[in-house]
Amino acid sequence: MKRIPLSFLFIFAMLIFTSSVFGQTTEAAKNEARIKTRDQLAQLLEKAGPGIKVSFRQSAKQEFNLVGLLKDGITNAESYEIVVGVSSDQTIGFRIFPHYKGAYINLNKVANPNGLMRQLMLLNDRNFLFWGADNSGDVFAGYTITLESGFPAEAVTIVLRSIANLDPYVGQMKQNIEPSPAQ
Repeated sequence: MKRIPLSFLFIFAMLIFTSSVFGQTTEAAKNEARIKTRDQLAQLLEKAGPGIKVSFRQSAKQEFNLVGLLKDGITNAESYEIVVGVSSDQTIGFRIFPHYKGAYINLNKVANPNGLMRQLMLLNDRNFLFWGADNSGDVFAGYTITLESGFPAEAVTIVLRSIANLDPYVGQMKQNIEPSPAQ
């Protein structure tokens, strides 16, 4: 039986140790960058939020999400819940959930789910913000910004200003949300 040289075992052990230490450092650095971005975003939303009459706060459920509620200047939805999150993949994601008749618009609860999904797909071709549904079926408008080129303050502000423009589309969705009147 061949013996493995002690020096080889030492080098192998050092490689494993070094890779785990550097892996932890990389994760720590990513988390530190994420926290810094969240804090920059919170400062920006504190300044830009009043311009659209929204006050943002840090989510109690997810520390990297900031949440606000838009109620003014809209007629088709009761409000828009705005969730702005910093991902671990160096992006800022917006998810804007319309509240309609006391609840989210949910694909499992609307009168015509297939019609609504088709309508959302068509709106994706015509809108600045995209439309989708989350894992529970709640409909939202969204936008994702990459952080490759630094913190995108102006882009965040433009997305915030665009949220009120979603309201007419919720009005168009009513035909698929509510049951049609009995004939």
